Amino acid sequence: MSFNIGLSGLYAANKQLDVTGNNIANVATAGFKSSRAEFEDVYSATRLGSGSKVIGNGVRLANVSQQFTQGDINNTGNVLDMGINGSGFFTMSNNGSISYTRAGTFKVDNNGYITNTDYTSRLQGYGVDANGKIINGVLTDLKIDTSNLAPKSTSTVTSTINLNSSAPKIIDTGATAVVFDPTKVETYTKSFSTPIYDSQGNSHVMDQYMVKTGDNTWKVYTLVDGRNPDATGSDPKTTPPVASTMTFDSAGKLTQISTPDPANPGTPIISSDLTLKNWKPGTVTNGVFTPNGAAANPAGVTISMAKTTQYNADTARSIPTQDGYATGQITNLTIDGTGTLFANFSNNQSKAIGQVALASFTNEQGLQPVGGTSWKETFASGIPGYDAPKTGTLGEVVSNSLEESNVNLTNELVDLIKGQSNYQANAKTISTQSTIMQTIIQMT
Repeated sequence: MSFNIGLSGLYAANKQLDVTGNNIANVATAGFKSSRAEFEDVYSATRLGSGSKVIGNGVRLANVSQQFTQGDINNTGNVLDMGINGSGFFTMSNNGSISYTRAGTFKVDNNGYITNTDYTSRLQGYGVDANGKIINGVLTDLKIDTSNLAPKSTSTVTSTINLNSSAPKIIDTGATAVVFDPTKVETYTKSFSTPIYDSQGNSHVMDQYMVKTGDNTWKVYTLVDGRNPDATGSDPKTTPPVASTMTFDSAGKLTQISTPDPANPGTPIISSDLTLKNWKPGTVTNGVFTPNGAAANPAGVTISMAKTTQYNADTARSIPTQDGYATGQITNLTIDGTGTLFANFSNNQSKAIGQVALASFTNEQGLQPVGGTSWKETFASGIPGYDAPKTGTLGEVVSNSLEESNVNLTNELVDLIKGQSNYQANAKTISTQSTIMQTIIQMT
């Protein structure tokens, strides 16, 4: 029996060396998880039980378990390299065959799909609708959409304006009337320009001319491409600009904006905003307006003036914001911690094009390694749960980075020495048993 005990020890030591050698071989493999050989002793038993004097029958390999501890996250500079900082697995599909991995070395195939290194499996995640909203719940092949971003017509312009309360008045009524003329700086106090866009992505310049007409009273003239947006003829001069009147209280806060209503001249429109409802996009060349075939936003262009004040400070405006833009070509890709993929376009816009989904398991060590730094679901692991990164206990996705192997090389080298010593010691027990048997034979 001693021979069998020694042989089982040799076998166990050999398996320990195999596991240690495999860990060392994969010390530089991204997303690799080290393994540990787990052993148990063997006892022989009689019919009536093992008894108190039964000697063990050696050792056997009980399990080779994966150690799913976190590996270091190192920057690579490649946007499609993704590391998981925390728990979870990337989900890959090879024509419906699902596997899971921590190795985020992804590429893009010739169809734009995000795949693993050998282009055989596609990364799974959540798609987006036409407005860039993530569609949660249904996994799909993630794809980088390189098509142009369609233009959007401007619907809202927002800014913060202060009008200098101590600015001199420009009298535009009465016997000494000063007629507003955008070409004459003496007929207005200050002007501001804002780019706006039509339905085809053409840029137009919207100019606002501020005219102080009295204490706490200002007029504002709004022109687009130097033309009254309400004009109907081809000559920009045929319809003079229409002024809206801004009224402020004694504290310098805007109380209302009064705009003449073409449909009801006797009743002005009172609000805190200006709206261009009849603007027709086009160009003005040599004083002649020509429509360009595009359209304005169907709801008009709302110019938010609610943040306009009249304080004793320079007349100035913050950088305006407006929601229109021209056609854009994709320039680069960014991925945030939630795994959301954003396409950045040449028109300074960005759009979500998908989101990486992570899988979690009740028993990670129950997963079956299948090579290629991947695992498969088993009965022991339980079924996977899918969700977005940074949800619940799931980790975050770190773009431009990879998770390194979690192999501790120092520990593995120590285990290598231990395994070698174990092998030698078990070989020694067999040699000693052989010597004893030879002695017995010689005695007979």
